[in-house]
Amino acid sequence: MANHKSALKRIRSNEAKRLRNKYQHKTTRNAIKRLRELESKKEAETMFPTIVSMIDKLAKKNIIHANKASNLKSNLTKHVASL
Repeated sequence: MANHKSALKRIRSNEAKRLRNKYQHKTTRNAIKRLRELESKKEAETMFPTIVSMIDKLAKKNIIHANKASNLKSNLTKHVASL
């Protein structure tokens, strides 16, 4: 166990950040699943910008890699265009 006050604080803050990152990542994954299940092009087009924004935020905070974010956005764009 950590002996220094700063190390104890770091443990607490890391746990809080981990939970926040996990929540944001899972929420984005669920939104992506919902978008892929949509049949309506109109609904998909309205939902698409918010999901792209979510993906960009994850990449900016290094929760996901920038290339993965780019691949996700590319694949979702193709999916929405094909509806």
